[in-house]
Amino acid sequence: MSSSTSNEEVRSSKKSNESKTENIQLKPSNTGHMMMASPPPQLINSLFAPSNGHSSNDLDDDFNEKLQSSKKDFIAPDDDQFDYLMKKMQKQILSHQGECIYVLGEAEHEGEETGLVNEDLVTSRATLEAMSENLNCKCTLIRARDGQVGKIEEYLIRRIYEENDFLEVKVAVVGNVDAGKSTLLGVLTHCELDNGRGHSRQKLFRHKHEIESGRTSSVGNEILGFSSNGEVVNKASSHGSHIDWSDICQQSAKVITFVDLAGHEKYLKTTVFGMTGHMPDFCMLMVGSNAGIIGTTKEHLGLALALNVPVFVVVTKIDMCPANVLAETMKLLLKILKSPGCRKIPVLVSDDDNVITTANNFTSERVCPIFQISNVTGENIHLLKKFLNLLKCRTIFSDDALPEFLIDDTFSVPGVGTVVSGTLITGVITAGDSLLLGPDLLGKFETVVVKSIHRKRMAVNDVRAGQTAAFALKKIKRSSIRKGMVMLHPKINPKAVWEYKGEILVLHHPTTISAKYQAMVHCGSIRQTASILTMSKQHLRTGDKAEVRFRFMKNPEYLRIGTKFVFREGRTKAVGTILEIVENAPAYQSHLKRNGKRSTNNKTTNEQQNGETTSTTRRGGRRWKSNQTSNEATTVK
Repeated sequence: MSSSTSNEEVRSSKKSNESKTENIQLKPSNTGHMMMASPPPQLINSLFAPSNGHSSNDLDDDFNEKLQSSKKDFIAPDDDQFDYLMKKMQKQILSHQGECIYVLGEAEHEGEETGLVNEDLVTSRATLEAMSENLNCKCTLIRARDGQVGKIEEYLIRRIYEENDFLEVKVAVVGNVDAGKSTLLGVLTHCELDNGRGHSRQKLFRHKHEIESGRTSSVGNEILGFSSNGEVVNKASSHGSHIDWSDICQQSAKVITFVDLAGHEKYLKTTVFGMTGHMPDFCMLMVGSNAGIIGTTKEHLGLALALNVPVFVVVTKIDMCPANVLAETMKLLLKILKSPGCRKIPVLVSDDDNVITTANNFTSERVCPIFQISNVTGENIHLLKKFLNLLKCRTIFSDDALPEFLIDDTFSVPGVGTVVSGTLITGVITAGDSLLLGPDLLGKFETVVVKSIHRKRMAVNDVRAGQTAAFALKKIKRSSIRKGMVMLHPKINPKAVWEYKGEILVLHHPTTISAKYQAMVHCGSIRQTASILTMSKQHLRTGDKAEVRFRFMKNPEYLRIGTKFVFREGRTKAVGTILEIVENAPAYQSHLKRNGKRSTNNKTTNEQQNGETTSTTRRGGRRWKSNQTSNEATTVK
């Protein structure tokens, strides 16, 4: 036992030292692309969720999962080495919520020859398959290439889930109107090519006016399922336009959830809500090759960059676009991606090697894959599906913390009652749990009971952090629930706030921003107008950064420190992070009156007769009432 322990300590110390000195490289493909990228700080500080306590070294080890101790480790290991390798694989699988990639025959040290001879490769493959089987995972070959001696093989290790469980990755679909967003999703999810006249998109529309105009105006959701070995589970429907979500989820080990957003400028509020409230892992930017980069394309790209969401580009309609027009579109696209505002490394994906190379390194946020597809002929659709299959879940969530659920939509189902849908940020919720729902218009929370839970229209017993779900609630009306409310564990003791402080960066503004300026704040699933009370600078212009104190105009909200938010009004756009929460800030007097909670006239009359005056203050043209001065409001950092 002592010898095995010492071997493990030597290996672990060797690995930790090497992880500190090595740079992360994008491996060269057969097309000659060579790129460099550094580990992303966003991997540690994720966009809308806290980390679960992993150290930075652990995250670096998870990010460098392709780098093995030695290419000979898998050649007939003894029992101690096998146990060590299996623990290492288990750690990598858990860090990415169920999957990782292993490379057999890849050289680690300079001067070491790449590849394994056939006999060693067969032995290493058997070791990898035995490890995968012991961990209840599926081992699938995704690429084989020639090395300096022998072959190099890459394998996808994916956990085999139970029937009602699967890994979920969310992809937001954005782009200008008429870029082919809904058509592509119809082709991907229904496995049928388009007829060139919008046949595929008809299966996705939710409203009559969408079918008539051919333009999406609401946030739509579609799913694409992959089995443990990476095969597409979705099948073409022989009758009707709808596909059975529960049947797909039961057969899938991984489900890609597409958030179909609106491209038209007048639906920008809906698009921003989809990017913030649904918390996508990745963003798919659609560009019509015949129309080029026009309309809201740059706006959507800027929004994704501001929220630190990795972007990949899909250029559609290449079957009907002349070669010279396509070349101009690609030239402008590459210019924008390489510009100082984006600083991306564009990679044109034309074969399977490019797909694997870009997918393995996509979380670096510097790489931007570009796909050229046709929904009519089906050209390069298979490359896009393979890329989606290899995408890893980017955000790290914690199952150990108390549950916190963000509501992004409400429904009223006949025979069931009120249903809320959204994303669980932390913790685990099971059917029958009692949670606090709020805040209401007065900032209060009430107790509700979860009657049943559904994931992708499939009944489940519980839901874990990072998963989207729908809850049926007992004895509550739909009219009392709104988007932006939360469901929390009673031990959290939540408080709704009127004011908060945040650090903002002005992305664009035609003139200047000063105090009392009002605009729409998108923070997670919250969508409400807020006013600026104070700023660290007297005026703000495009490109300026400052600390700003905001106040909600309609009702209080539940906020979390560190959450990102978007501040917009017309063409004005700013992005920021919540730094402090101001508790006990007074409510508007008109708000209390509107909601029937204003103090009675008799109490006011008695105070005036006794010579007492009420403390009233005016800010931003509106009046509110409080028993304490504004300086007594407490600030939480």
